[in-house]
Amino acid sequence: MATIDLTVPRVLSPKEREARLGWALVLPAVIVIAGLVLYPIIYNVYLSFFDVSLSGNNVFTGFENHVEVITDGNFWGAVWTTVIYVIFSVLGTVIFGLIVAMVMNREFPLRWLARSIILLPYVAPVIATVFAWQFFFDPVNGIFVHLTVEVLNLVQNRFNLIGNPSTAVVVAIVFSVWKNFPFAYLMILSRLQAVDETLYEAAELDGCNGWEKFRYVTLPELYFIVGSLVLLRVIWNFNKFEEVYLITDNVQVLSIYTYLTAFTGAFDLGRGATLAVVQFGILIIFILYYVKRVLKW
Repeated sequence: MATIDLTVPRVLSPKEREARLGWALVLPAVIVIAGLVLYPIIYNVYLSFFDVSLSGNNVFTGFENHVEVITDGNFWGAVWTTVIYVIFSVLGTVIFGLIVAMVMNREFPLRWLARSIILLPYVAPVIATVFAWQFFFDPVNGIFVHLTVEVLNLVQNRFNLIGNPSTAVVVAIVFSVWKNFPFAYLMILSRLQAVDETLYEAAELDGCNGWEKFRYVTLPELYFIVGSLVLLRVIWNFNKFEEVYLITDNVQVLSIYTYLTAFTGAFDLGRGATLAVVQFGILIIFILYYVKRVLKW
C-alpha cells in the first residue's frame, strides 16, 4: 500500500509563485495606504457622530452634526463657491493648457526655451507666487491697480480685488489657472507628439481645413487624456486649500470652511469631521459618475 510523505512541501506552480511574489511586493504599500489613508477616513467618519472635546470626553450625538451641516446656510454658500471655483479653474486650466500645447507642438526658434519658461508657474513655490500676486493686486502699490487707474484711466478710484469677496474668487480662479496649466500642457503635449501624422495627411486629402482637422483628428486623439485631466483637476481643486487660503481670506471654499469650523473659534471638531465626510461623499459620487459616463472605464 502506497504511503504519502507529509514532510515533503508541495511544489508551487510558476503562477502561484508569481502571485505570492506580487503580494509580497505590494504588501508594504498596502500597509502604508491603510495606515495613512484608510484609517484617517474611517476615524473621521467615526468622529462625525460625536461632539468632540479637546479633553477627550467625546459625547455621542448620532446624526446631529450631519443635520446641522445640511441645514446650515453657510455650508451651502461654501458649496456654491466651491462649484464656481472648481468649474472655472478646471476649464481654464485644461483649455489654456490645450492652447499652449498646440502652439508648443509646432516648430519655431528657441522652442526649447519657451517650453522651459512655461513650466515656471507650476514648479515655483506657492508661497512665493502668492506674495507676488498679492503685491500685483495691492490696492495701494499694486501694478494692476496703477495701470488700471493711473495709466489707462479705466476707472476713477482705486479698488481692492482681493479684499472684495465678489471679486476675490475671480482672482483665486485666475491664479489657479496660471499656476496649474503647465501640468495640463505637459500631459496634452505628450499625447499630441504621439499622434500619427498620416491621420492629418489623410484629412488634408479629404479636403479638411485646420478647424476640421482639429475637430475630427486632434480632439478624438486627446479625448481620454483631456478626460483624465479634468477628473484629476476636479479632485485636486475640490480639495484645494493652500492656494485659495494664501491668496485671499475672502473666498470660503469647502476646504477652507471645514478648516475654519474645526480649528478656529469654538473648535467644533465633530462638525468639522462631518463636513469632511460630506465633502468626501460628494467627491466620490462625482468620480463614480464621471468615470462611468465620460471615461467609460
